[in-house]
Amino acid sequence: MDNCIKVSVRSLVEYAHRAGSIDLSFKSNVSLVDGTKAHQKIQSQYGDLDVKERHITGVIEFEKMNFQIEGRCDGLLFKDEKYIIEEIKSTKRELSEISQESYPVHWAQAKVYGYFICEELQLDNIMIQLTYVSIESEEKKCFQINYTKDALNDYIRFALKKYYPFAKWKYDHIKFRNQSIKELSFPFPSFRKGQRKLAGAVYQTIQEGNNLFAVAPTGIGKTVSTIFPTIKSIGENQINRMFYLTSKTITRTVAEEAFKRMTDQGLCISCTTLTAKDKICFKEETVCEKEYCEFANGYYDRINDAVLDIYSNEKLITREKIEEYARKHTVCPFEYSLDLLNSTDAIICDVNYIFDPRVSLKRLFDDHKRSSVLLIDEAHNLVDRTREMYSASVFKSKFLDLKNRYKHLKDDFYICINEINKHFIELRKKWKDQSNPVWNEIDLDLIELLYNFIQLAEIKLQEEVDNESRQVVLDTYFEAQNFVKIAEIFDENYVCYLEQFKSEVHLKLFCLDPSKVVNDVIKRFHSTIYFSATLTPIQYFQDMLGYPERDYTINIDSPFSSEQLNVTVNPLSTRFHDREKTLEQMIDSIYASISSIKGNYLIFFPSYQYLINGVELFQEKFPNIRTIVQENRMSELEREDFLLKFDSQNEETLLGFAVLGGIFSEGIDLKGDRLNGVIVIGVGLPQVCLERNILRDHFNAVGKNGYYYAYVFPGMNKVLQAGGRVVRSEHDYGTLLLIDDRYKSTLYQSLLPEEWKEVSNKIQN
Repeated sequence: MDNCIKVSVRSLVEYAHRAGSIDLSFKSNVSLVDGTKAHQKIQSQYGDLDVKERHITGVIEFEKMNFQIEGRCDGLLFKDEKYIIEEIKSTKRELSEISQESYPVHWAQAKVYGYFICEELQLDNIMIQLTYVSIESEEKKCFQINYTKDALNDYIRFALKKYYPFAKWKYDHIKFRNQSIKELSFPFPSFRKGQRKLAGAVYQTIQEGNNLFAVAPTGIGKTVSTIFPTIKSIGENQINRMFYLTSKTITRTVAEEAFKRMTDQGLCISCTTLTAKDKICFKEETVCEKEYCEFANGYYDRINDAVLDIYSNEKLITREKIEEYARKHTVCPFEYSLDLLNSTDAIICDVNYIFDPRVSLKRLFDDHKRSSVLLIDEAHNLVDRTREMYSASVFKSKFLDLKNRYKHLKDDFYICINEINKHFIELRKKWKDQSNPVWNEIDLDLIELLYNFIQLAEIKLQEEVDNESRQVVLDTYFEAQNFVKIAEIFDENYVCYLEQFKSEVHLKLFCLDPSKVVNDVIKRFHSTIYFSATLTPIQYFQDMLGYPERDYTINIDSPFSSEQLNVTVNPLSTRFHDREKTLEQMIDSIYASISSIKGNYLIFFPSYQYLINGVELFQEKFPNIRTIVQENRMSELEREDFLLKFDSQNEETLLGFAVLGGIFSEGIDLKGDRLNGVIVIGVGLPQVCLERNILRDHFNAVGKNGYYYAYVFPGMNKVLQAGGRVVRSEHDYGTLLLIDDRYKSTLYQSLLPEEWKEVSNKIQN
């Protein structure tokens, strides 16, 4: 059908009825599970002639465009020789607070269904029924209005008039986009070595709807090699959108630059970058209340014009562009960026927007996900990131604080808090003879108490007027809610553990193996492309993130010659018990490595305390060498200042001392003579701790080498990332010194990149 625009009933009416202000003060939302149960209970009472989940579709011509409108009404009832459209809405609000006029958009949705049923069954009028169901009491409240077919037709045309400008933009955009993609060539004069192989693998994976693990060395041009074939797939209607997921701000910038290069060559594509709310908010405090924030007040009255304006004038919707247009239209920049998502072609954002159950993009419906591809840059970070996202903690101190705040009330809320606090005391008594007990079962009694707390806290949050107390309740509410949410997926991939220090009791649901929860997310998407220079060993990452039935792997050779990186080993022991006695030898080794060639060097230590000890001795022995040191909790400006000191025009040697696995050991790009060498001290082993030992024991129990999975593989990833800072382009040359005797062992040799493996013949003199 020519000039056809597909739109869901829900999207159409929500667009047409947008109005009012942002209100992110506490609201008790109905979960999908609870809402489904409420719907099913009412639908179970339907008669033989009633139809539940009735699919409805139809085409209406408006302004020479054909709108194909689709939806699914909750019920089409037939009673007393009359048809009734029923729309069911579950709520946690008191039913007495809901009137017939409370939610115009609910009527709107049902009216669209009603019109198409009148068309299909040749009816002159139809009854519309809104049924509200209380999640708490299971009581229901119904409203009925009889509409003529002509009145319903008038309503649809009203909604289409509102929606038409945006729909027309989208229709034209897709036509121009697909044509520009067809004409788009690779955005560089030629492919680098390995780029064509990677791009081809990404394209083939998307065509087949599978997943790919790609080990692609530093400097190959991974960003453009993954984005380009994905754009081609969009142009062929294989998919509708892509997500470029990162863990670092700098990789977001690289992705933006790749899209800009292609749009400069004629690509017509919309690409939106998401920025964290606390970073992009215009106000001093991130308070989304209309009384405080003019960008929240009346937001929905202006957002449709704001969205259409930026789409009509910009291709690359960066943070700066979002802020510019947000100020122009007086809309909240963060909510504005989220409202752009469903119609943008590419989204650059942090991995937590997809994987973290607390902040994931709830606005994306499953049909959007099924037509989307995930490109996960620096995917080696995803194991630890998702493990933490899918773990949850509760602390006794939070509930003791609440108990003290509300002890004067002695109401149900106080009684519940007191019971939770007593439960923590009982846990402390139970495990008093074990410092850090670990077990494999959920504490169901605590979960029940927390469920009760959540329900009572929802009431308290709507009543509390003291801002400080309200914030404490809110923080504890979210902590409890996250804990019970994770408890619902607790299985053999989890353990509980308890920590006690002074009067504090900390209980954690610890995710051992995130592969199941990761795959529950990615299976909703068309394809997922994991790529990094350090997915080594690849079997480890497949075990932690993979979906074996849909996985491909590819290993791309380095595009650089071995002559560009001179790798040597100094087999000194850097084990904790040897550090003091080998420290001076290590400092002399660093000096020997940097003294032959003037330049800029990064030296990575495995811990901050070890770094401080090393810096003090180095400055004492070699005071004439210029040094800078990574500080704890550096701001973005301090980080930028640290990196700016690595200037290719430096007239004297500069040593930057930093922590291995920290902010400067990956994701930074110091090309040419901005960085001449890297020295890595140790093999990057994570600090021995309770959680790492729990992981070790778990993987031993399931037949894997627990020490490797908990310590060796994560540690070597840090080393590979740090070493990858040296050679970033075909014009870079530099040195890499690895200081540790374990680099001579068969295990660590097997984990080094091929271009590093000659270290066995290169020992520092």
